[in-house]
Amino acid sequence: FEYGYIAVDPLDSNIVYGARLTRTNQGMGEVADIAPEPVRRGEYRYDRTLPVVFSPLNHHELFFSANVLFKTLDAGKSWQVISPDLSRESYETPPNLGAFTASDPEKGKHRGVIYAVAPSFKEASTIWAGTDDGLIHITRDAGKSWQNITPQQLTPWSKVSIIEAGHFSAGTAYAAINCFHLDDLRPHIYRTHDFGKTWVEIAKGLAANAPINAVREDPAHQGLLFAGSETSVYVSFNDGDDWQPLQLNLPHTSMRDLAIHGDDLIVGTHGRSFWILDDITPLRQWTPEAAQTPAHLYAPQTAVRFRWNRNTDTPLPPEIPAGQNPPDGAIIDYSLASASGGEVKLEIFDAQNRLVRSYASSDKPKPMDKIAAENPIPMYWVRPQQILSAEAGFHRFVWDLHYTAPDSLAHEFPISAIVHDTPELPLGAFALPGRYIVKLTVDGKTYTQPLTLQMDPRIKTPEAGLRAQFAVESGAVRGMNESFKLLAQVNSVREQLRARAAAPGAASWAEPVSALDKKVAALQGGPESSFFGLPSSGKQTENFSTLNQHFGSLLAIADSADSAPTSQAETVYREKVEALQKLQTQWAAIRNQDIPRLNSELIKSGQPAIEPDKPASAGPASTVEGDDEP
Repeated sequence: FEYGYIAVDPLDSNIVYGARLTRTNQGMGEVADIAPEPVRRGEYRYDRTLPVVFSPLNHHELFFSANVLFKTLDAGKSWQVISPDLSRESYETPPNLGAFTASDPEKGKHRGVIYAVAPSFKEASTIWAGTDDGLIHITRDAGKSWQNITPQQLTPWSKVSIIEAGHFSAGTAYAAINCFHLDDLRPHIYRTHDFGKTWVEIAKGLAANAPINAVREDPAHQGLLFAGSETSVYVSFNDGDDWQPLQLNLPHTSMRDLAIHGDDLIVGTHGRSFWILDDITPLRQWTPEAAQTPAHLYAPQTAVRFRWNRNTDTPLPPEIPAGQNPPDGAIIDYSLASASGGEVKLEIFDAQNRLVRSYASSDKPKPMDKIAAENPIPMYWVRPQQILSAEAGFHRFVWDLHYTAPDSLAHEFPISAIVHDTPELPLGAFALPGRYIVKLTVDGKTYTQPLTLQMDPRIKTPEAGLRAQFAVESGAVRGMNESFKLLAQVNSVREQLRARAAAPGAASWAEPVSALDKKVAALQGGPESSFFGLPSSGKQTENFSTLNQHFGSLLAIADSADSAPTSQAETVYREKVEALQKLQTQWAAIRNQDIPRLNSELIKSGQPAIEPDKPASAGPASTVEGDDEP
């Protein structure tokens, strides 16, 4: 909106009030002019940006201001004036504006408007009002009478930018005062706890050269305040007695207003977008004692299981303007008083105390050059891998709500990419809604907090359906891990057989080596080359390679939507489980019978025995003696 503040109807989020003053039905695109003075006759004075505020205690009560305060109870169909002109009647022009007096038709004798309106969160009849010419008034009888409660320090041409009514006490209010008209760039915030009888200026810790535009109180934690200046955002943990920056990655620009929505802090800037600090629950939990402990794990907010990206098509180019979604997972915050001398570990356990996911500060990220070599995509798609920090300070880590990723023969980044936020697939099984335990270990000492995971409220799949989905996903992960592990053993054995076939005097044991290699090769297989990883035609003979890929396909299919797997997917899943069991039996026979039998001959000939658990030095082994199997 070019003019004025906006207010969203608490009873219908499709209805927005703002501009000059309009009522917009966003669902229909209908805009109705509901201004108290439809045709300007000079009866009232207006400013470019004027408050439009709903009462927090009566959602049918909407306030709008000019030089007087208006109230409507019927969505703007009619208005009532509930205050006199609350601006200054007269004042002298300040010296810094004196040079402009001669060219001013009113010779500096301007009167202001009500620039800030704050209905009480505790008393329906209490309303605070501040003007852009330095006055603050209060009514405690719904506008029948008003009292001037202006702090003595306020002078003409001081602008009451925002008044924040106290969320915990009707007598509390905070006033952000902007004095740039007076060439005063110092920050000014005033606080009262007695309905404005006395005021205290609270500006300790605020930058000395940036006027304050906004101050807000956290509705969930008394004494936690936020302020926005012409350059930065600040936080106070002690009701404004002390302030410190909360700038993080914000651009240094004019912070015009702040809002707390649930557990998030929203900043409205002048020309630099809206910015949101997701999850301020650690700020609500912060205490000086927590800052002094060697380590502190903050209680995480309730996490919501939702799909990080429902786009199934080509991504937007990175130059297209787009907002950033909240992290797709559980936000976990912890602080360290000093750098840890050892490994910092973070673990997630389910309600039965079974390990779900584990992270450590010693984890190594996959090198970007390796990712680039393996994926023909722009690297600005890729989500950087998080590494748990062991450094001193406050840290935030996001568990993506998935179990550990499976061992896979192939990894990829989906075409439905988001710039700098596209995870590598496959992911592990999606965690079920329920109770979890977060465990932080620092220098041998552990800290725990409970975590609740809720389902996306838009999803109506019953719990049984989600559990069926989880069963297929977790089973597919087990199938991928088992086939990958056994394939590694097969690769190692074929590599060792090749070495034995090339050793001096190999003619005496060439026949049993070749026979065993043919038998093992049937279990090895290779990557499928057809489109989307599916066989182009004919019925396949399964091997460890194809099984790893087929279980991966089943994992992706089961995880494609928050619903129970289809009957056909469950049928194929059971078939693959049976195929894996069959191959496991064949491989066990080779390990327990064929390899020991060959080893006895090799040892007699002075050759090293075949060791199935020995790591292979490269990928799948080549065939021996002209074997042309893959």
